[in-house]
Amino acid sequence: MENNEALFNRILIVTTGLMLILVLIVMLTVGAGRGSGEQDPATSALPAIATTEATTTPSSGLRTGAYISVPDSATAIFDTERLDAEYALLVNLGTGRDVASYNADARIYPASMTKVMTLLVACEAIDDVSVAVHVNASVLAAAYEAGASCAGFFAGERVTVLDLLYGAALPSGADATGTLAVYVAGSEAAFVRRMNEKAAELGLTRTHFVNSSGLHDADHYTTPREMAAIMACAMDNELCRTLLAARTYTTSVTDEHPEGLTLYSTAFSRMVTTEFGAARLIAAKTGYTDEARFCLVSYAETATGRYVLVTAGGTDRYAPVYDCKYVYGEFAE
Repeated sequence: MENNEALFNRILIVTTGLMLILVLIVMLTVGAGRGSGEQDPATSALPAIATTEATTTPSSGLRTGAYISVPDSATAIFDTERLDAEYALLVNLGTGRDVASYNADARIYPASMTKVMTLLVACEAIDDVSVAVHVNASVLAAAYEAGASCAGFFAGERVTVLDLLYGAALPSGADATGTLAVYVAGSEAAFVRRMNEKAAELGLTRTHFVNSSGLHDADHYTTPREMAAIMACAMDNELCRTLLAARTYTTSVTDEHPEGLTLYSTAFSRMVTTEFGAARLIAAKTGYTDEARFCLVSYAETATGRYVLVTAGGTDRYAPVYDCKYVYGEFAE
């Protein structure tokens, strides 16, 4: 009888121990789930740009938010007596931190700075830039009707994809971006969806595109911080960087342009020099609409650093250049 009771007690002890182990495992599993899928109430209200945490997007391997800069206690505020732009941000790409800012998280209209994203999406989708395509007649008609800037291609002209890319990057041609959109995605609307998908992939939560050219629309917007992230990503794409760093380009020979069409950068054509203090400006894209006013996103390098500067809301076409002189000269090391 005593042996049976002792056996029963041993079985009870073992069973109780196993149950305790099982409960502990369940508690640890639930705790891990909460840690990966829920936010602490104290941090849940923070904007996406204020975190340095990065997660992995399974489809691409890109770290979401990796290009989005963050402010810190060392971030300077621009001297508005010397800065023309209403919105500005200088980012140190090496540290991922803001160097100096002014209204960096305000909503802005990007105007033709949009084309940096257009180029990025197109460059990632295109395998062969030597392919010849016809300039889309309906795209061209719509661009002229909207009063958009154009590279100068003719309807039906057979040009290379590379010609179109430079047509978008240098003279900021809506004829080029529209034709690229149709070539890459089948339609402007489908291409714009890709632009917004790329924005989401980059972790941008305050950016939305309606068209590939930057024509004004109240629902077409970004922020200086998120525009800087787009430019930073574009600079990691070799073709994109080459396009935005070019001063001039002559297109391939066509019946309509037997000597090719010479294109000039709207950014570099406004600059006497690209040397600003310790910084040398490498790549840039301008933008302008009545609502956005004069904008510029640029990439520059020093002996020890890499920087992106976004300025928007400038008062005249040369104001962004003078802002570059002030900002890079004062803050780039």
